[in-house]
Amino acid sequence: MSDYVVVTTTTDSAEEAERLAGSAVEARLAACAQISAPITSTYWWNGAVETAMEYRVDFKTRAALGERLIAHVLANHSYDTPEVIITPIVGGNPDYLVWIDRETAEAR
Repeated sequence: MSDYVVVTTTTDSAEEAERLAGSAVEARLAACAQISAPITSTYWWNGAVETAMEYRVDFKTRAALGERLIAHVLANHSYDTPEVIITPIVGGNPDYLVWIDRETAEAR
């Protein structure tokens, strides 16, 4: 199992993406959060195909904080059933990974 993960969610507004990103980093649940926009999502919802413009937020954190970060996102998200997934980081710049450790050491 990886020591580091990316937790991803999507939302329908830049304002909510920024709020989710800021609150997770402020709580030290993520070392950083990157917002990608706009993206187009196509999905089944209430028995029909829907298409919407969304903003993706990728949070970088320690695997040990993954479930706490998911709970934080779910508690602060406006969607009924938000996408929140964890993807392991299998490698990377060792200095960056140490930075993730340092910035999330005081998770509240």
